[in-house]
Amino acid sequence: MEILNVSHIEKHFGDTRVLNDISFQLERGQALAIIGSSGSGKTTLLRCLNFLETPDRGRIVVNGQTLWEAGQAGAQRESETRLKRLHFGLVFQAFHLFPQYTALENVTLAMRLLAQEKPEYKQRKKETLASIEQEGRELLARMGLSDRAGHYPHQLSGGQQQRVAIARALALKPDILCFDEPTSALDPELTGEVLRVIRSLAQEKTTMIIVTHEMAFARDVADQVIFMDGGVIVEQGDARQVIEHPRMERTRQFLSRYGQG
Repeated sequence: MEILNVSHIEKHFGDTRVLNDISFQLERGQALAIIGSSGSGKTTLLRCLNFLETPDRGRIVVNGQTLWEAGQAGAQRESETRLKRLHFGLVFQAFHLFPQYTALENVTLAMRLLAQEKPEYKQRKKETLASIEQEGRELLARMGLSDRAGHYPHQLSGGQQQRVAIARALALKPDILCFDEPTSALDPELTGEVLRVIRSLAQEKTTMIIVTHEMAFARDVADQVIFMDGGVIVEQGDARQVIEHPRMERTRQFLSRYGQG
């Protein structure tokens, strides 16, 4: 069942066209890897999907609901944008954990803030917060971090911080979990632990979009791969086919330079 339909997305920064006619679909439970050189538009595409940037053209549809379309009347209220962002969870390159909060507090913060907006919160505050804490601990356990719930970010390794960030993104139960080069800020020895978590999420059929420079990981974990260059999709299709037997010469050049391991 189709969960995401992205149609003809364009994005300009001044006179520079960063995204040009980007279209693709994603099925529920699939993992999509986006590969390409630095500056090819991968991160900008993720930011548009998460409503951190506003496209200049195109349409974004999730679960049959049009979340954004060029030419929609009126400016979006921040509250509307926040609701649309809930369809996506975004894991950044550099973790972006709040240094003053523990791992558990980082994971549960958004859940607590959303709960406070509900009319029944004051009457059910104690049980609501207890339920949120339990959910946060379960998410940390999934990340292999049960014993790190009370640790602050500076007390965690980079790999542990990134796993906390993944738990935080999962906390709001997004339709689609997005990763923006989740291992690029990690030492090589810490990369494996984060990739193992993402691999397990793929095995659980979590719907994901993964911007990555790990070619072998993309080949083995993703269902589909998109190769971007110069703000356009050069090639897309089955992950193993695109990476091992690319049809386009530009894709072959990229993979031969970048390597597949």
